Amino acid sequence: MMDQLNEATAYLQSKGIHKADAGIVLGTGLHHLVNLMEIIQTIPYADIPNFPVSTVEFHKGNFIYGTIGNKKVLVMQGRFHAYEGYSMQQVVFPIRVMKLLGIQYLLLSNAAGGINLNFKKGDLVLIEDHINLQNGNPLTGKNLDELGSRFPDMSEPYSQLLSQELIDKATTLNIMLHKGVYAAVNGPNLETRAEYRYLKVIGADLVGMSTVPEVIAANHTQLPCAAVSVVTDECDPDHLKPVNIAEIIAVAGKADEKLSMLFYETIKALQ
Repeated sequence: MMDQLNEATAYLQSKGIHKADAGIVLGTGLHHLVNLMEIIQTIPYADIPNFPVSTVEFHKGNFIYGTIGNKKVLVMQGRFHAYEGYSMQQVVFPIRVMKLLGIQYLLLSNAAGGINLNFKKGDLVLIEDHINLQNGNPLTGKNLDELGSRFPDMSEPYSQLLSQELIDKATTLNIMLHKGVYAAVNGPNLETRAEYRYLKVIGADLVGMSTVPEVIAANHTQLPCAAVSVVTDECDPDHLKPVNIAEIIAVAGKADEKLSMLFYETIKALQ
């Protein structure tokens, strides 16, 4: 695995991608941040050795290198999921490559269902903690000692410093930023009424199919990270309606601008 990671890293370096300050993962329907960057290089995932290729139609599948303010950033325009058939190691492969390229911070975004009925479609929610209900773990197998220890601590998976910066910037931008616990499930099907009730009972405010493996991999490498969800559907088991995926994408798209501004200003402020 380290050989594969090093090969991908060397390829990106050969394309002029050198030390970066921060990495960003753009989730479902979230792309506007790219318009706020000064882009230096765009490389399709398919061109990068050992990289998975996104099979989800609304994930564009580009690795973008550019600047935000005076910060060099690496942006994943689309991510990978276990439900696509990828192993957890493949899902987090790009996070590890970004770490090898020198990033000091990682910001993640996703589209999620709102278990907490105080959340409405289009709301932004800072993930304070998570519940991992997915099969498998990206750290299973031989430990990559070059990246981190065998048993990484997860008492604070989301950086307080990064999270506070997001809160401060949300206040400055007059953006409502809720807080909540994210439950990660396998997917790709959405949940039943009983499953939504179960998720609420165990303490989840949000549910989605991504992010947690990436956070585990980031913590393994001692890479500070923070994550924000866009609530794209309200998961009320007593008034549940069939979910329209096109509507989920549309809701994410409407929230994209405020999320992008939030990430943009947060990256600029990082030391």
